[in-house]
Amino acid sequence: MANSITKAELLRMARERFGDMVKAVVDVERGIMAVGGEFHADEEVVLMEQGSKREHTWGINLYPEKQDDSWIEFDSMINLKPALGNRSRRVEDEAICEKVRAIVKKLVIS
Repeated sequence: MANSITKAELLRMARERFGDMVKAVVDVERGIMAVGGEFHADEEVVLMEQGSKREHTWGINLYPEKQDDSWIEFDSMINLKPALGNRSRRVEDEAICEKVRAIVKKLVIS
């Protein structure tokens, strides 16, 4: 697992799979991220095999060609966590969104 990834690498991954987007899962407790899977659930499994807990993992989509905060989309089936108060595919807690943004900003270099 790499410590960081460039936007150019994300763009290459996006073009190979979905065109303009890369799926990622962020563990907000451990400050790590898995990218490039076909499904968020696949990436979540990888993180959980490395010690992450489901309550700390959140699925996002990254659009490497976008410049502002809109390049991170908080939309994934793994975000459906009613027991934790998240009742939609979107991450509803803004504090969690901020943690995700900070981790992505730290791990994705220009």
